[in-house]
Amino acid sequence: MQNLISLTLSEQDLADLDAAIATLQRVFTPFVALQPSDRIELKKMGPKSREFCEQALTLLDNNRQMVPPNLGLDEALADRTALEHLRPRLQQLHQLVERADDTEMALGSDMMAIALEGYRLLEVSGKGEALKSARRELSTRFARKRRPTDPEPDPAPKPF
Repeated sequence: MQNLISLTLSEQDLADLDAAIATLQRVFTPFVALQPSDRIELKKMGPKSREFCEQALTLLDNNRQMVPPNLGLDEALADRTALEHLRPRLQQLHQLVERADDTEMALGSDMMAIALEGYRLLEVSGKGEALKSARRELSTRFARKRRPTDPEPDPAPKPF
């Protein structure tokens, strides 16, 4: 018998989780949600670019007399500060979401393993009429869809 996880969430656990989610939603209100097409067009700062950005912004900040006011240096420096504050927290959130995803998968897998084993038991021992209709209903999960037959290829064109 598979049992990857035994989890019982109390009413207090669920209330705490809901409150934490509500807090995150409030804090995340000013965050952006990019469309996939927008993501493609953006300049991305990976690990190698990060050092370049740090050095360039520091150099520009130390030489403000060369920086035109419309460059947006102050906004870029504010972005750097926000990113420095946000990164470790996002890493923690990613880890929590990964654990939640793994837990969801384990719970579903536990359920599926027992359901399949129980279904096999019903197939073997479920000879009564009541079980027969229940078995038939459950068997729709395993019904194979017919694939459309491939159309026959056109015969080779006749030469002129």
